[in-house]
Amino acid sequence: MSAIVAVVGRPNVGKSTFFNRMIKRREAIVDAVSGVTRDRNYGKSDWNGKEFSLIDTGGYVKGSEDVFEAEIDKQVELAIDEADAIIFMVDVEAGVTGMDEVVAKLLHRTSKPVFLAVNKVDNAKRAGDAAEFYSLGFEKIYTIASINGSGTGELLDDLVETLPEKELKEEDELPRFAIVGRPNAGKSSFINALIGEERYIVTDVAGTTRDAIDTKYNRFGFEFNLVDTAGIRRKSKVKEDLEFYSVMRSVRALEHCDVAVLVIDATRGFEGQDQNIFWLAQRNNKGIVILVNKWDLVEKDTHTTKTFEKMIRERCEPFTDVPIVFISALTKQRIFKAIETAVEVYENRSRRIPTSKFNDVMLEIINHTPPPAYKGKYVKIKYCTQLPTPHPTFAFFCNLPQYIKDPYKRFIENKLRDKFDFHGVPITIYFRKK
Repeated sequence: MSAIVAVVGRPNVGKSTFFNRMIKRREAIVDAVSGVTRDRNYGKSDWNGKEFSLIDTGGYVKGSEDVFEAEIDKQVELAIDEADAIIFMVDVEAGVTGMDEVVAKLLHRTSKPVFLAVNKVDNAKRAGDAAEFYSLGFEKIYTIASINGSGTGELLDDLVETLPEKELKEEDELPRFAIVGRPNAGKSSFINALIGEERYIVTDVAGTTRDAIDTKYNRFGFEFNLVDTAGIRRKSKVKEDLEFYSVMRSVRALEHCDVAVLVIDATRGFEGQDQNIFWLAQRNNKGIVILVNKWDLVEKDTHTTKTFEKMIRERCEPFTDVPIVFISALTKQRIFKAIETAVEVYENRSRRIPTSKFNDVMLEIINHTPPPAYKGKYVKIKYCTQLPTPHPTFAFFCNLPQYIKDPYKRFIENKLRDKFDFHGVPITIYFRKK
């Protein structure tokens, strides 16, 4: 369960460039036109051994200054609500602008740590110019250049110091199932069908559910917490910014759950945004169940289910060992099966394999199919064990771990899934020197 850090500021100050640098891949589109970041961008990052989720809030509103101001207010307020720490980014080239002052004013109201990062400081003259940002009233300024990373080390050192330690799960804490998906896929209807009472307002207006809400569920011998989240949707589709930041809420729900129940709309298929949520759950090593809702509305023949399932698995590659359940929240078709499946995935994620049994099974497979020799050198795997982490993680000890390539790692993962049931659960495998 990692902390959440939000990067806020007006458009075009370099937030996306900083974000890409932090998550070590070019994921946000970086362009000199203001307002390019439309989706909420989120990724995992770590510094000094502390992992956190980074959210790039992006500048996105075109139009008049006052419209813009209202939007940035909402954005900063939500960041203040949801994040554990905030990086406030400004641009040394532009100097202090009225919009920077508006954001600063909002940030002064929070007790959460705020780090003022003055970006694009890549020479001594600009370092001198950066001093004018002290007028925004923050004790310390960090001069950085996102484009080449200079100065980010000191900022991150101080940032991770303020992040909360990971909470350790209490022994008797109930499993948490987060119901996630795009708006209007039927998440609230699914929960209503399960609980048997109209606890959530269900309408066909996207974005009715604003907050993540917890419901204790205790029926048919199962007991767990259900977490309903606001739907995640593409930013360009949001006309009125109701769920302007729903991604942050969904990220928060995913961070704190054991199993992500991803509800998709059968009439729309498995779209890019569904894949993003799937990817996010996988990156967070959560158990995953995919529910194809509104299955009663789809015209079916004998192959429909198989074809649909095949399409989803292709889009989930390489992690395809995921349960897919076809349901209708409206007619309550298979909703009990959906929960049963989520409970099984939770049990798979919590599975611990005794070391002796694990070695007996896996070493026999490895002896039968050893890693391919590399540059004439043979890799010998002598011992393996499951590590004490919340999700299944395994270490294989060998003489030359650097010579083990991805195809062999995938082979080992497939055998692991074959021999021990990890259906619906991402697995992490390390090869280490003995």
